[in-house]
Amino acid sequence: MTAFLEALAAPWEYDFWRRALLVALMSGVVCGVIGSHVVLRGMAFIGDAVAHSVFPGIAVAFVLGLDLVLGGAVAGVVTALLIAVFTQNRRLKEDSVIGIFFAASFGLGIVILSTAPGYGGSLESFLFGSILGISDSDVVSVAVIGAAVLLCTALFNGRFVAATLDREQARAVGLPVFRLDVVLHVMVTLAIVISLQAVGNVLVLALLVTPAAAARLLTDRLGVMMLLAPLIGAGGSVLGLYLSYAFDLAAGGLIVLTLTAVFLLCWFFAPRHGLLTRPRRAAAAIAPIEEES
Repeated sequence: MTAFLEALAAPWEYDFWRRALLVALMSGVVCGVIGSHVVLRGMAFIGDAVAHSVFPGIAVAFVLGLDLVLGGAVAGVVTALLIAVFTQNRRLKEDSVIGIFFAASFGLGIVILSTAPGYGGSLESFLFGSILGISDSDVVSVAVIGAAVLLCTALFNGRFVAATLDREQARAVGLPVFRLDVVLHVMVTLAIVISLQAVGNVLVLALLVTPAAAARLLTDRLGVMMLLAPLIGAGGSVLGLYLSYAFDLAAGGLIVLTLTAVFLLCWFFAPRHGLLTRPRRAAAAIAPIEEES
């Protein structure tokens, strides 16, 4: 037991570890909360598109020596707004519009970043994350943006749910559905931006979707889901970070694999919706009927 506690405490002597842990916790919580709405609305593709749309903003910020989080946030918000506007044209399917901006944004980012010397290493860091290289200013940026996203979620949560369950009914009662879509897209963007340094652009969608999907298997109540998802996101992120320290492996990849393992456990063993628990529940329901007959 003592050896286990010493192993848990060992990384805490390093400043980079404490910064990484804070960002992992905050990213897991924020993505878990916002991811609940993403999963309920079936917005995973939008999340992927927004994750790639921040690329040009980060590329510009890198070339000009500006704050990467701010650059990514600006580019992501602009793209989210464009997607929300263009999808209002019913002649175009939503996935078509998203795919167009997905590819264009990523292509623009690659072109911009290629103008900087030594861009290959920077591109790898952006794609796969660099949580152990986070600075104090990055931690502050993540904390401020994350707090703003959580506050906005608390203010708009009821209206988001109403627009998700029945958009036509929401319009009939006077809810501004389009504006709510814009707000939600912007919040998804910000959640993705603060998580990029933890797991990278390629893997950030997993941090947004996987904890919420696991929580969805555990409960039928949205309120409970929005409590479970950030707990799963934060817990999986911290565990993945510890595993990366213990085995000297990529932190972003291990965070995602840890969250995926939690999802698989929920898929098989969730009390009501697990693959292996459903047959037992069905058998338990049938047994009294057979006894009566």
